[in-house]
Amino acid sequence: MAITRIHTIHTGTYGAIAYICDPDKTADGKYVVSNLCVSTPCGASEQFRNIRQSVGTGRSRSECQHIIQSFAPGEVTSERALLIGQELCKALFNDEYQYVLAVHCDHEHIHNHIIVNNVNFYTGHTFETEHNQGKIPNRAWSKLRTISDELCRKHGLSIIENPHLSKGKSHWEWELDKQNLSWKEQLKRAIDEVIKVSEDFEDFLAKCADFGILVDYNPDHKIDLKFMLAEQKERNPRAKFTRAKTLGYFYESQQIKRRIESYKYQMSHRPTARIIRTTAEKFQQSQGLTNWADRENMKAASTALNEMNASNSTLEELESAAHRALAEFMVMSTPQMELSDRIHKMEEQIPVIEKYHEFVAYHKKYTSLEGKAKTKYKSDFCYELDEYHKAYKKLIELFPDAHIPKLSKLKTELEKARTDYAEQSAERKALKKEADRLSRLAQQKRDSQRTLARYMQNEQAAKRKKSQLE
Repeated sequence: MAITRIHTIHTGTYGAIAYICDPDKTADGKYVVSNLCVSTPCGASEQFRNIRQSVGTGRSRSECQHIIQSFAPGEVTSERALLIGQELCKALFNDEYQYVLAVHCDHEHIHNHIIVNNVNFYTGHTFETEHNQGKIPNRAWSKLRTISDELCRKHGLSIIENPHLSKGKSHWEWELDKQNLSWKEQLKRAIDEVIKVSEDFEDFLAKCADFGILVDYNPDHKIDLKFMLAEQKERNPRAKFTRAKTLGYFYESQQIKRRIESYKYQMSHRPTARIIRTTAEKFQQSQGLTNWADRENMKAASTALNEMNASNSTLEELESAAHRALAEFMVMSTPQMELSDRIHKMEEQIPVIEKYHEFVAYHKKYTSLEGKAKTKYKSDFCYELDEYHKAYKKLIELFPDAHIPKLSKLKTELEKARTDYAEQSAERKALKKEADRLSRLAQQKRDSQRTLARYMQNEQAAKRKKSQLE
């Protein structure tokens, strides 16, 4: 099953590409590919802009399109998702558009992100015009979903029989989401983490609070499950709960229950050391075979015992420590969100200030003239004067207090903010790595306990069998 969405990005191509190419999300860039451009955020956004300026008509204010193709948890591998994403781009763009494709595999639900330039590389036609965004029967999102469903069938994946169950996002929400600012996205990620540490649905509801999630669950209501970030409530006491259905199909109560059971099954069926049952008839008939099985079982039990003693902590202590590390990892998202907000604002402010400085001289010259000279100047430089007014209007919106910072200072602050963001990302990555390490140790101890239990059961059964024969 694959859920598809498409959103227009009017500004911030660099930020969008940087988000989808995040090494933490793409296995250090292993699952990132591009077409007619490089795959680095800086290089790709620059090449996108060059094509828009040199080939495009200049009539569209959109910079690029952002496409998401999200698969059901556990249904595809990262490699297959990348292959399907490339086939989707081939069918939709026919190798005529620049794009960067990235597979996000840092969550249970693997998904593709595609940032595609809004201008055809060869013809200069805009995506909206070429794909008939304004004609309802042929809108790009409908074509996208149709192609995606065909590819899912081709690869033996399920498809959504009722597409209306998939909720879209507003442009505002998407602009936030592409910068890791969307409260919905943060909420979904927090829920994903709680699912991994929950024993059942009741345990899930109880543990949500540890991850900063408020829950409203009433099984008797038609809308039975709602969520809200605790931080969102603190910022805005009037904030309302978000229905699970609004977050997406995979976050409804029944699907959460299924995902918890699926994850528990996967973890409980991890390969463990094999204990050979020696109570079978063939072992009673061959002492050599029995001796061999006993040696193999003792080796497996010895390995399990060594793994048990690899950590002085108990299973409960390891699980608790992993839980705390995961919770801290999620809590740290708040300062990173705030910093990302600052970066986004500065990235929006700097081009406007640069544009203002570029055209303000034309405005000063125009205001210094009078009569026919002023009229002629306006006619000769109407474009420059228009660009000045646009920049001035935008500056008023961005700086309502009329305090415009120096461009050099703003650029310095932006570089520092980007450095701080990278440091925070590294810290969060280290926390996640530690949580994963503790989880692996807990799982190792859990597997070892299971192996030792099976060994003791086999030994006891073998003794009973022997006494019965005697």
